[in-house]
Formats: sequence, structure tokens, C-alpha cells
Amino acid sequence: MKRISKESFFNRRNFIKLTGLGAGAGMLALNHFGCTNSKQKRPAIAGFEDTPEEETTKVWIPVSDRKIRVGLVGYGVCKFSAAFGFQDHPNVEVVAVSDLIPERCAELAKVTGCKKTYPSLEKLVKDDNIEAVFVATDAPNHARHAIEVLKHGKHVASAVPAVFGSLEDADKLYEAVKQSGLKYMMYETSMFRKNLYAMRQIYNAGGFGKLVYTEGEYWHYSKNGIASYKNWRHGMPPQWYPTHSDAYYIGVTGGTFTEVSCLGMPSEMERYHKGNNAYDNPFATEISLYRTSEGGMARMGRSADTPGHGYGAETGRVKGTRGTYYDKYEGLEKNLPDLTRPPLPPGVEPGGHGGSHGRLTDEFVSAILQDRKPLVDIATALNLTVGGIVAHESAMKNGEWLKIPQYSF
Repeated sequence: MKRISKESFFNRRNFIKLTGLGAGAGMLALNHFGCTNSKQKRPAIAGFEDTPEEETTKVWIPVSDRKIRVGLVGYGVCKFSAAFGFQDHPNVEVVAVSDLIPERCAELAKVTGCKKTYPSLEKLVKDDNIEAVFVATDAPNHARHAIEVLKHGKHVASAVPAVFGSLEDADKLYEAVKQSGLKYMMYETSMFRKNLYAMRQIYNAGGFGKLVYTEGEYWHYSKNGIASYKNWRHGMPPQWYPTHSDAYYIGVTGGTFTEVSCLGMPSEMERYHKGNNAYDNPFATEISLYRTSEGGMARMGRSADTPGHGYGAETGRVKGTRGTYYDKYEGLEKNLPDLTRPPLPPGVEPGGHGGSHGRLTDEFVSAILQDRKPLVDIATALNLTVGGIVAHESAMKNGEWLKIPQYSF
């Protein structure tokens, strides 16, 4: 007969209890909204595939019975406002949604079971009933929209990147968050990928020592490009969207990149011909070499020009003075911490990007309820973003070494 540990017994008992709670919450949602399934048809974009939940004895424990009143903004090609499970979280009530295109706004309301809509973010943030807003708009407007939300006294979460190609916007967003006293979180999906989560736990336990060398990559080939609001993706500098790869150092250690040399490779794709895009950008591939705050080195690659093997890859590996992580940990530490990712609330799916979606929302909601700093706070978000902005500048200067702004909070 298999012996059940005391911890497993209580975890199972809590699971039964919480499953019942989740079922009840689902029935309430059915009665109130008239729908039970908030899943929507997602585009065939690499990284968006739903990820089955791994087996675990961990059980999600609620930190509060309060519901955060949330507004969702943006339902473009990625359909991000509905993709992260706000509408399914037991501590969330989606009270309003918005998209500039009426048909999209109506669809967003339908899939999230929300009755109130607004024609723009600027209108939605004036609703005093809303406590927090998820900004899933076009990348060039992330900073402006987040600042607008904060100005109206609401917590804000943003899709990546925190800012788009502007160090000035980074400073403005930093000051807005600092002065507001409100929660800001960037939804960097790599933070809850299985391998990066494990790396962070091992690093914090001392299993790597200092990181000597780190690699990260975000290969996202798209022959014809991905549709975007006002065509903002058309020919964009690859390193202006760096967070999925750069998280494999910053998200592991909490450190920063201090300087960078980056080289770019011109593309045969027409949208990357210099002068044929709004950014005057010739590169579809940019590879950065960073100096890290630990004194080590990191190679971070971004490309939209590499079909075949590695399509859509968002991954990385680390090498430290006490250990290495490629597909698994190999090193000197024998007593590793628990590497299992946090459990999900009842009814919340892991979602895409390696099962990170639901966990990002649970982290943001929990940070508000517990009045604590979220995992990807403003300093981490900007440190994940501005290195790429400077990297592109370096690539345009044929790899000149450039200093990177530093943020702490």
C-alpha cells in the first residue's frame, strides 16, 4: 500500500475544497453572464499554442476572497485581452472592455462575458468602478496607455514590451509608476516558462553561483509579417521586442545589462529593406553581446529571418560558477529547491507561451490583493526592455559598445 505524506494529504483535501469553490464560482459566472466557456479562436502564431498543465501535488491557495474589478483593453490579431484568463480568475470581475474597432470590442465583450464596453482606453479609464486595467494594445502605445491608466488611479498590467524604441518613454513610465504608488506589471511570458522558472529557483538557492555566460533567443520567423495596428510590426527593429530572450538573464537573476555591442544582418525580405519601413531599419536579425551586472556576458538573439528549425523559439540557457542549465541542471548543488511552477486557480488555464498566461494573471492579481511588488515590476520591465533599444542603436553603428540605462525600484 502506497503511503501518502501528510503534505500530500492536506494538498488533496484543499484541492477537493477549492475545486468545489471553483465549480461554484463557475456556476455564478454562468448565471450572471450566460456563458461558460471564454475560449476564443486564436491565430496560428508561434508561441500561442495552449500548453497542457503538468501533474503536480501543489494546490492553489487563495490569498483573499475579494474580487478585483478589471478593465481589458485591446483585442487585435493576438487577442491578448482574453488570452490570459482574467475572465476565469476567481478573484477577478471583468467589468468593462475596450477596443478601437467596434466589432472587435463586441467580440471581446462576448468571449469574456462582460456587458460594459468603451470605444477607447481613454474612455474606459474614467470608469470609477475599475480598479485595474490590462493594456494589450499596440506596442508603440504601451507606455502612453499605461501612464494614462496610472493617472486615473488604477493599477496596470501591460503586454510586452514596456516601451517601444524610446528611452525617454522609459523614464516617463518609470516616474509615473513611482509617483502613483500603484502596481505596474509587464506580462513577460518567459518568466513562467518551465525552464526559466526552474533557473530562477536554482539561482536564488545559490545553485549557479555567479552567471558567467547566458544565452537567450527569440526566433520568430514570419515570411509576410504579422498584421498589426497601423502596421507597427512592419520592418520593426528586432531588438525593440527583446524581452522573451533577455529574460533568460534578467528574469533568472534580477540583474541587469550594463553595456552592449550588437550586430545586425540585412534581410532579403522587402519590409526590412532600409527606407522601406517607418523605422529606416535594414535588419531582420540582431545579435547582442551584453556585459551583465555580475560582470559576466550574455548573448541574446532576435530574428524574424530564420525559417525551419527553431521556428518561434523562446528559450535560453545559463552557465555559472557552480552549475549549468541547458535542458536540466548539472552542477555542484545537491539540494535543489522545488522547481514545480506555482499552481493555477480553479478554472484558469495555463494558456500559451509555455503555460505562462494564467500564471502571469494570478501573479498580478495576487500582488494587488497582497499589496506587494509583482514579479515583473517597473524596474524589471524596463531592464528587460531598454537593453534592446540600445542594442539596435549599436547595430546601426556597426557594433559600437554603448552604455545601458539602469533601473531599480
